[in-house]
Amino acid sequence: MSFNDRMSQQRSLFDANPLPPGFPADWSAVLAEEFAKPYFAELQAFVAAERQSHDIFPAEADVYNAFAFTPFNTVKVVLLGQDPYPTPGHAHGLCFSVKPGVAIPASLRNIYKELHADLGIPPAKHGCLASWARQGILMLNAVLTVRSGEPGSHGKKGWETFTDAVLAAVNARPEPAAFVLWGAHAQKKKALIDPRHAVIESAHPSPLSASKGFFGSRPFSQVNAALEAMGRELVRWDLSVE
Repeated sequence: MSFNDRMSQQRSLFDANPLPPGFPADWSAVLAEEFAKPYFAELQAFVAAERQSHDIFPAEADVYNAFAFTPFNTVKVVLLGQDPYPTPGHAHGLCFSVKPGVAIPASLRNIYKELHADLGIPPAKHGCLASWARQGILMLNAVLTVRSGEPGSHGKKGWETFTDAVLAAVNARPEPAAFVLWGAHAQKKKALIDPRHAVIESAHPSPLSASKGFFGSRPFSQVNAALEAMGRELVRWDLSVE
């Protein structure tokens, strides 16, 4: 089945299945098959029940921001995180990013250090990475929700199945993309990626592992070199310039 035929089939499924709250319509035809599966209904029920008894991040309106900020047909880079920040006020649906005005987390400080070392771009004074997302970087966590103060608490509840389907959808597009896989958790997803795409991998930028292969990996220049080879527009990594 061709890519276009598969998209037509997915659109028919979308017409028969409602979107989850806050999910952008441009991704809907791509992922409609997932919305129709029993696991997805169970996942949504689980998250709704969790919100009744716990503080869950990000806010419901922000859960699908990775898709809202980066339409399907604009994706040229996938940056994969693990799960949202479990600290109140931090997570807003983009991996590694925090809301404007929030103190920059340690992993993101390390990302900024490597960006400076790689491309000479000084660290931003804020931690909001929305500018990257708007340029076609799908900033996707493998798990899209978390309990306050409990990292990993919403793992193995269905989110990984859904986000694996997202990776598979990007992989299946005719256009090549660059996949950035930091750390062992992200690198397990390499099996979902065809060789025609660029894969850029290293240690995770967390303080526990950044010195074990993240620092010095030059992922930002690698991404732009890959995009240039694909004939695609380069990423403007400087967060001081919109």
